[in-house]
Amino acid sequence: MRAHPMAGDTLLAVLLGLIDVAFFLGGALIDGGLQPQPWYVAIPIDVLMVAPLAFRRKSPLWSAYAVLLISIAHTTLQLGISSPVAVAMSLYSIVVYVGRKQGLIYLGALTVLNIVQTATAQSHSWFAEMLFTLFGLALCWTLGEFVGARRAYDDEVEARLHLLETERDQATRIAVAEERGRIARELHDVVAHSVSVMVVQADGASLALPTNPELAGRALQTISETGRGALGELRRLLDVLRNDDGDSEPRVPQPDASALADLSERMRAAGVPVELEVDDNLDDLPAGVSLGLYRIVQESLTNTLKHAGTGARAEVRVHRDGETVEVLVRDDGAGRARQLEAAHAGPSKKAPRLAVAGGNGLIGMRERAHVYGGTLEVGPAPAGGWQVRAVLPVRLAP
Repeated sequence: MRAHPMAGDTLLAVLLGLIDVAFFLGGALIDGGLQPQPWYVAIPIDVLMVAPLAFRRKSPLWSAYAVLLISIAHTTLQLGISSPVAVAMSLYSIVVYVGRKQGLIYLGALTVLNIVQTATAQSHSWFAEMLFTLFGLALCWTLGEFVGARRAYDDEVEARLHLLETERDQATRIAVAEERGRIARELHDVVAHSVSVMVVQADGASLALPTNPELAGRALQTISETGRGALGELRRLLDVLRNDDGDSEPRVPQPDASALADLSERMRAAGVPVELEVDDNLDDLPAGVSLGLYRIVQESLTNTLKHAGTGARAEVRVHRDGETVEVLVRDDGAGRARQLEAAHAGPSKKAPRLAVAGGNGLIGMRERAHVYGGTLEVGPAPAGGWQVRAVLPVRLAP
């Protein structure tokens, strides 16, 4: 019935029409073949009476008013029971499939028609017939209200389920995008620092090789050590991404604030003198905050190596004050950046590294600061050069 509504309604109309035909034939047998109406009048009207019911769900208004019009002739000629049954079914269909407003209009038309037919029939039991008709129409209306409310509830539930499925798919896509962004930032943090060091050292080795082979050899040694370290970190990251089944293979731990000294040594070996000042009370920092500090310092020093130019110096200050820890990474902007500033910006303008402030490195630092409820400030230093200042809470909010 749900898959093929017209098939079920057609079957119902055929059964109702057969009942009227059976009444007509039964009356002919009882009365000896005498009928008040000839068969070529009664049978077509019976068929027309039930035919619109096949469309009561596809076109409920058209079907209902067709039934109402044909019921006038069917009731006047007293051809059977299909007219009151068809009218009641039509009222029910309008309430369920169209609405209360059209149902009230149809009910008013039915009431007026029944009053007129009862008054013209001059029957002694007109009052009882009127009460029976009104009771039947009220029953059909109530049933239509119940089924209509049930259909509206089912439609609402289906719409909510569809909305939930859409939101779930959208949340999945957002989660995938966020995870891709996180992986991209992790890969940038792991690879960009080491690759930048290797590129700078390789350039230096190629320049020093003809005149100072010893210096070139030290640069090549730095490249080798940096490459091995980057390869180890990259292998660890890829191993974490591949293994989602919770295996217990030992992995290299994430760097934290205690590894800032090693990071500074690597940067000094790469050619950027780093002055490091770190408080001693950083051991009890949350792992995420400690890792965030390390990554912010790492990215800042990498930017110094890439953009500050030859001869640049950097200083790193990590200071814990109560429930916050402050990270300050500042370079003096020597070399290429200072020359570009003098040539293009003039004495009153800022260093040109604003042009690179929108890269993945800055985005990664800002994300790491914000995810722990901290702040990040990046820009020209008051005394020249470039500085990165981050403030992170020591205790994470639950």
